[in-house]
Formats: sequence, structure tokens, C-alpha cells
Amino acid sequence: MVDSATFTRGNNGLPGLIHVVDDDDSFRTAIERRLKLAGYDVATYGSGQALLDASPDGAQPGCILLDVQIPGLSGPELQTRLAASGSTLPISFLIGHADTPTTVRAIKAGAEDFLTKPVSSAQLLEAIERALIRQSTERVRRGRLEPFRAHLATLTPRERQVFDLIVCGRINKQVAHELGTTERTVKAHRHQVMEKMRVTSLAELVTIAERLGMLDAND
Repeated sequence: MVDSATFTRGNNGLPGLIHVVDDDDSFRTAIERRLKLAGYDVATYGSGQALLDASPDGAQPGCILLDVQIPGLSGPELQTRLAASGSTLPISFLIGHADTPTTVRAIKAGAEDFLTKPVSSAQLLEAIERALIRQSTERVRRGRLEPFRAHLATLTPRERQVFDLIVCGRINKQVAHELGTTERTVKAHRHQVMEKMRVTSLAELVTIAERLGMLDAND
């Protein structure tokens, strides 16, 4: 249960819709009441499937408070399903007792926080604010990457192959050999890649690949 301490949003509070997933009716009610007092919008669900069916909108500020041991679709299973669906809502798990293997798996899968029941109002509010701040920061980061993704989408399949190889350090001769073409043709494709990506140096191209998380996949 959440404690009954005064629960009002601080100066750093962010507006948002908090999705609470827990099979305990009284717990959901207590959480909802206190979060609304803090100025948040709240949606509650008695099961993981109910949340999936609602298809929460990740485009608006928000996060998920999710019970680890909820019957049916468990917390970690729901986390996996949400990630597969492309959800970007941060997840803070609620857990009744320490479970190190579950905690480690969930954190590796991107969990924002683990809160042990009974959770204090202060802890809960702080966790929500951390989640919303991280979500906001991640949105800004993704927004900055959108122009690069848009430029990348203009490359032809062959130009994309050249891009992938040169950002991994292949010289023109090696690229030509791997693609079964001539160095002259590779140079022409490379010039097109640089123009379409709007860069003037290989270093800039590599930086873009790094920021898009492409290098590990292409090494």
C-alpha cells in the first residue's frame, strides 16, 4: 500500500498520464487517488492484457507502473510485449519482495525503476518524475536523429551497401571487391552517399552511423 503522506507535485513535476497495472483493486485505487492529488492523469488496469488491449499512446508524456507478479501476463512478459510493439513508455516495476533474477532481467530489458511494496508516496512520485524526465530526454534525442534517418532513407540499395561498408572502415578497393564492382563505381556511389547524407567528411558519416546505433550491426 502507498503511505498517506502529503502527496503533492514539486516544482519539477511534469504533467503526464500514468498507467497503473496491478490486480489488487485497493492498491490501484490508492495509487490513483494519490497520483491525481499530485496532478497526474491516471489510467488503471487489472491485468497486463487489459493494458495491451488499451494500446496506450506513447506519443504523450506518461509512464507505466507495473506489478511484477500480476496474474496472467506477468510484468516482465508484458514488458517484452510492449517493447515488441514499439512502445516507448518508461516502465517502473512494483514488487512485493526482492527477486534478483527478475530484477536483473527487467533492468536489462530497459526497466526504469524497481519499487518495493509498500512504496512511500515520496518514492513513488520521485520515480514517476525520473521516468517522465527520461522520456522527455529520449524524445529530444530521437528528434535530433530524425533528419539523419530521413537522409539515410534516400539512399539507393547500392548506396546503402557502400555506406555500411565505408563507415566500418573499408577503403574503396575493399568495398569494390566485396560488392563485385570497380573502384571508380564505388567512388561515384561514395560521392552520392556524402551528398545525400549532407556531410563533407568520412568522420561526419561515421559519427552519424554511431548516433544511429548502426556500427555494432555492421562490424
